[in-house]
Amino acid sequence: MNIIEPDFPSVLLIYTGGTIGMIENPETGALEAFNFDQLEENVPELKRFNYRIASYQFTPPIDSSDMEPPLWAKLVKIIHYNYDNFDGFVILHGTDTMAYTASALSFMLENLSKPVILTGSQLPIGVLRTDGKENLITSIEIAAAKHPDGTAVVPEVCIFFENQLLRGNRTTKINAENFNAFRSYNYPSLATAGIHIKYEYDRILKAKNNLPLHPHYVFDTNVLVLTIFPGIQEKLVNTILHTPGLKAVVLKTFGSGNAPQKEWFIRLLKEATDRGIVIVNITQCQTGMVEMARYETGLHLLDAGVISGYDATVECVLTKLMFLLGHGLSPQEVRYEMGHCLCGEFTRPAL
Repeated sequence: MNIIEPDFPSVLLIYTGGTIGMIENPETGALEAFNFDQLEENVPELKRFNYRIASYQFTPPIDSSDMEPPLWAKLVKIIHYNYDNFDGFVILHGTDTMAYTASALSFMLENLSKPVILTGSQLPIGVLRTDGKENLITSIEIAAAKHPDGTAVVPEVCIFFENQLLRGNRTTKINAENFNAFRSYNYPSLATAGIHIKYEYDRILKAKNNLPLHPHYVFDTNVLVLTIFPGIQEKLVNTILHTPGLKAVVLKTFGSGNAPQKEWFIRLLKEATDRGIVIVNITQCQTGMVEMARYETGLHLLDAGVISGYDATVECVLTKLMFLLGHGLSPQEVRYEMGHCLCGEFTRPAL
């Protein structure tokens, strides 16, 4: 007689590092990373899941301040290698650069049809009041969630933190002390975890189930962020825009995309775009979007060849530029692709 094993949901946990994976050494009192092979010993609640849960641990764990494109590529390789064996993936990550990683992965995992949920904690999982257990348990549940037809409920890269599921490339860290560390100012949450997990199905990206996952691994980091401020000096801007090897600039402007009208400023921007440097305008405001045609100051930026980043976050624009440049696209091609939404990363203004 053949025994058919039940088709339990399966989730791969990938621990990169960060506060969530810390426990207190009983002898020294110091916080140190625990071995995720003993995950159920540290989070016994996981035994109540009828899931197949496996784990992969970065050795040594990476402080999120040290996260960089080669490690993003490593994450993509892990997910791609295990893609057919798991229903979803949960990445445990330090909070400081989590939004950068989530944004990068959203572009690198083309045709994604399974959940990739990043989470972490503000307090170590071995501390009594930790937020880590709740974040981890709910992230696993979301990563395993399927529709009746077997397709994933959330087939995109997300961040789950403090009861909110947020689109990864729309998210930024806003608090270093409280449990509600992340916010998506310009796009509503995809789900809220209370007594039940309430999914907002109309906000979630639709999977391209007929297309295979297309992983990407290349990045070009010749990009920088220039924040405009009152009193900014010509010498400073000129030096920045002539940085050797520079290919793109994220320009953080005032309000709806406004900047000084000084002749030297517009001239330096125009000279830079003429040299092939891609300059993307995003607002310094937490909420709202760039509308360069709204005021005369914004029109001058348009005339200088600056393009709009709409309502995208700095983390998103920075990683998208790195991603596009890494594929060897020309400045004209990068400008074109920056104006096209690849995976829900910005909202076009209403016409």
